[in-house]
Amino acid sequence: MAMKRLLLLLKPFDVYPVSQSDGLARITNPQELQILHYLDNRRKVHKDAINYCQNILRHKPVEWKSIVRNNLSQPIRDVDLVVTVGGDGTLLQGSHFIDDSVPVLGVNSDPTQPEEVEKLGNEIDANRSTGYLCGATVNNFEQVLDNILEDRAIPSKLTRISVSVNSQPLSTYALNDILIAHPCPAALSRFSFKIKGDDQPCAPLAHSRSSGLRVSTAAGSTAAMLSAGGFPMPILSQDLQYMVREPISPGVASSLMHGLIKSHQSMEATWFCKRGVIYIDGSHVSYTIKNGDAIDISSKAPILKVFLPQHLQNISEET
Repeated sequence: MAMKRLLLLLKPFDVYPVSQSDGLARITNPQELQILHYLDNRRKVHKDAINYCQNILRHKPVEWKSIVRNNLSQPIRDVDLVVTVGGDGTLLQGSHFIDDSVPVLGVNSDPTQPEEVEKLGNEIDANRSTGYLCGATVNNFEQVLDNILEDRAIPSKLTRISVSVNSQPLSTYALNDILIAHPCPAALSRFSFKIKGDDQPCAPLAHSRSSGLRVSTAAGSTAAMLSAGGFPMPILSQDLQYMVREPISPGVASSLMHGLIKSHQSMEATWFCKRGVIYIDGSHVSYTIKNGDAIDISSKAPILKVFLPQHLQNISEET
């Protein structure tokens, strides 16, 4: 087996509150203390998962190094595999630095424990990391890694979103979704949009006053899009789903407020507010826009190769 190069991308610890810090140390309410204990446990479980994965790698024919995701600043090159340890957020953040040549394996470091949710469900939200796109946990990491290293596993090709502003492509592709909105969540967003495609030369133009516009991939259709009333899509679909958020008096154009951008189509939008922001896969990556900017959205972006969890692989094979 040839020596392979691997990058271990880690979720940082600063996302967990430290109970000894100022403010938190003054908490005496029993239920709040229980929440702090729960978060401290999540921090420990995540740390143990990192140590476990690193120990496994020390005994494999790989050259590897680790980096905290917040320290990424350059495209990831010269590696054969990226392993993210955290949840979907870490995989998403890593995807912004990966082209279509390097596959990714996500390790869910802190999966939800059903028995814990049942025990604590009436007291606190005991859900942990969703890890929808993560193909491994510590329980099967070594087996999944061996399958990859020995070429017994094939990554799935996930669609990403490409965005251009005034014909200039943004440097980041979205794996989950984009949100176009006013930077103040309480402010009104004004924009128009239409779907363009070879089979739709005279697409209707929709005008919107709303809370913004969300566009998701198939991979992101089970995240914020689903929570907002959208529908889940087959994981390997190359279509995009869009939804206008909280439209004001959509009127006759109500049927245009939610739909699909097919793989051979694109959406052309024009922004009509003084300020606006395009958020890529959450709040960490954003681009500012201004009145009159033309925004083009499509699935014509490099795919991302991801080793999906077994149940999603099965669904992919069936479809």
